[in-house]
Amino acid sequence: MNRRQNPNSRYWKGFTLIEVMLALSLTAMLLGLLSTGVFVVADDWNRNTEVFDQTLDESLAILQIDRALHGAFPHSFTNRELLSRQIYFSGDDEFISWVTTVSPQRRPGLTAWQMYAIPDEGVYLKTVPAFSDDPTQRLDEAEATLILPGHELELSYLYEDLDESLIWTQEWEGAERLSLPLAIYVRFIPDDSQPEGSVDKEVLARVRNNIHRSIRPNLNE
Repeated sequence: MNRRQNPNSRYWKGFTLIEVMLALSLTAMLLGLLSTGVFVVADDWNRNTEVFDQTLDESLAILQIDRALHGAFPHSFTNRELLSRQIYFSGDDEFISWVTTVSPQRRPGLTAWQMYAIPDEGVYLKTVPAFSDDPTQRLDEAEATLILPGHELELSYLYEDLDESLIWTQEWEGAERLSLPLAIYVRFIPDDSQPEGSVDKEVLARVRNNIHRSIRPNLNE
């Protein structure tokens, strides 16, 4: 009776070898596609994260520069050779050195900053404490930090002429003018090493404390 009711019971033993091999092949193919997709997503994530980190570092560096320029201070010192008091500030179109109330380590007191660019390398920055003397020697001996790799630097300085017109110039010497400029314009220009589509970064800082309380500015120019 059992044989008559289940005439094909001898075929109900499971999957055939071909079916098992086909299932394993499909599983391996799916796992390969999945692993490839995960690798592509992870690589894209790491690449985007590196770009984001670089952009964040550049933004923080530019923000610090902006704050330091806004906080520029007419630091005075005595020139022992000329026996006269001078204002520390020196700048041209690719170099600037100034004293500011902003400290990168948030330390009290004034800080001397120096920023310049080296072709094919980037923009460098030096900072040292500004005591009551000329900080030039300490800046020369300080170690520079590369803050914006692959960028060039362009600077200009705003002053008021004798006829009260505002003029931008590419040089400013505090020792000669005995004052600071009214404003400082900084342009960070990406070079050929930067990704295509990189844009210039700009800083326009107004200098509020541009005149010393006791040293009168030189208006001869």
